[in-house]
Amino acid sequence: MSKITTPRLPSGFNEYLPAEQIEFNRLLGIIRTVYERYGFAPLDTPDIELSEVLLAKGGGETEKQIYRFERGKNDLSLRFDLTVPLARYVAQHQGELAFPFRRYQIGKVHRAERAQAGRFREFYQCDIDVIGSDSSVVDAEFPAIINEIFEQFDFGEFTIRINNRKVLNGFFEELGLSAAATDVLRIIDKIEKISRGDLVAELHDAGCSGEQVARLLEFITIQGENDEILHKLEMVGINNEQFQAGARELHEVLTALRAMHVPERRVKLDLTITRGLDYYTGTVYETSLNDHSEVGSVCSGGRYDNLTANYSKRSLPGVGISIGLSRLFYKLREAGIIKPAQQTLARVMVAPLSPVQLARALDAAHELRAVCPVITYVDDVAIGKKLKYADKLGVRYAVLIGEDEAAAGDVTLKDMQTGENRRMPVRNVCDLLQA
Repeated sequence: MSKITTPRLPSGFNEYLPAEQIEFNRLLGIIRTVYERYGFAPLDTPDIELSEVLLAKGGGETEKQIYRFERGKNDLSLRFDLTVPLARYVAQHQGELAFPFRRYQIGKVHRAERAQAGRFREFYQCDIDVIGSDSSVVDAEFPAIINEIFEQFDFGEFTIRINNRKVLNGFFEELGLSAAATDVLRIIDKIEKISRGDLVAELHDAGCSGEQVARLLEFITIQGENDEILHKLEMVGINNEQFQAGARELHEVLTALRAMHVPERRVKLDLTITRGLDYYTGTVYETSLNDHSEVGSVCSGGRYDNLTANYSKRSLPGVGISIGLSRLFYKLREAGIIKPAQQTLARVMVAPLSPVQLARALDAAHELRAVCPVITYVDDVAIGKKLKYADKLGVRYAVLIGEDEAAAGDVTLKDMQTGENRRMPVRNVCDLLQA
């Protein structure tokens, strides 16, 4: 006898049971619908890119995290994010695209990093970017989109925190910290994850003096309503051009958000938000759930200077956000915020009581599918087993057809939640379901 292989997945890869997949797809559908409502065009680049293209910016840590292989003469890699493929795509097709170019992409990416709880080697990213516009009003669209998505997710209240890297970089110049700016930004980005003592120690290690650390901490912890913070930025008395530009852009973003009817309570200027990555140059965003801080950032992004620098001489600024849906779904499920239960999209199960009524049941199912998803149960088993199946799947209604129903051209509609039975024609069931 041949040995039976144990069914299992490689570490860091994931799959869902039907109830989980239905809920995951529901969230993904909300994201896609909102992206399209704001005029973003769909894009689907290949999972596999040429390694020389994917690694054009340089290897380093990225090269250690990619899945790379050779096939014939080709050196190939699985994409590790959706931004690098976007840069390649825009550079390759820039003569055919209308700028500003607005695209969304939802797809799996792969990273060969150490797998751990909520951090996978294959996961879904849901990205949108606008390429080729410098407008702060475009920057404001992204919090508006985040607001609409998470409002529909209905996980409770949330806060979209906004900052501008020009404000921070201009302040660093004023303090004489320009050379250490990258390290300082990465340290500030950890402000909620480490103690104040550790934060101060790391800033000293990065080359900050005691006075610089004191002024820096006083600045980034400026508090108040959004307009108060903007006023305090004016009163700081920094005439640095970059600082002034960043403060002006923050004001423009807030003004546009009010015009787009984004609730003020959900938008907060926060000078600790840095998005530690080097390539952000302007507005930056982070979103968190108010009652579930343990989930962390659920959507983030920002503005960058030149997306296509590695592939084209044309300078194309951009701004974008990303929702890591696989990681978010894992965190929400672990926190008990989402509890997938519905194991089918069908609202109705149609079942004949005996094989004699099978043709009538198939006909009724065909009519009902005009208004909702329908399952037909065609196996010749006891009615109790059929109803138990419907109950286990979470189907709301069972449409039963026996000898009497078939003779009268009716069906019996059973509400699986209340247990109520009603006799009626199929067209009346259609009306009820539509209502």
